[in-house]
Amino acid sequence: MDGKLKKFRDLNQEIRECKRCELWKTRRNALPGEGDIHAKLILIAQAPGYNENREGRMFIGPSGKKLDKLLEDVDIKRKDIYITNLIKCLLPHYRKPRPDEIKICTRYLDKEIEWINPPIISPLGYFATRYIFEKYNISRSGLEFSGVYGRVFLTEDKKILPLQHPAALLYNESIQKDMIKNFRKLKRLLIQT
Repeated sequence: MDGKLKKFRDLNQEIRECKRCELWKTRRNALPGEGDIHAKLILIAQAPGYNENREGRMFIGPSGKKLDKLLEDVDIKRKDIYITNLIKCLLPHYRKPRPDEIKICTRYLDKEIEWINPPIISPLGYFATRYIFEKYNISRSGLEFSGVYGRVFLTEDKKILPLQHPAALLYNESIQKDMIKNFRKLKRLLIQT
């Protein structure tokens, strides 16, 4: 087993056993990221949903079906990317993550990003995008928050492409064309990188 794989296995075990905040009391499974640990792309969602918490796997519920379709539409294979969450545990009643939970839990996300060191990071939705912008000191330059989706932001060694969370399609199918267009940008970034 190579050293990187061992580090990830140890990290995944640490995530599954984590009791650093109160969320462990209401979760069934804490979810480590999954996918290719040598990937050029990390997708970062907010937190596991009901199905993910029950089964212990990433994106297997309704929003996962939307994500799979978007990836399929632009010919990105799930096995070739790494998918993780900002918060590793189900948020009770699907509430917003609290600042203390984000601070505690992103230590795991930061390790995933550091160890994979992907050239492309694509945060999904508001909280993941806000965290990545803070982490890399990215300014929205006066844009409304919704205006960052589908735009590429450059850091010293990363391309950040924020996208709407696929769950948004569950509530508003009219944004599908825009989401496919933005996922095509993601595909072009992968080809160019």
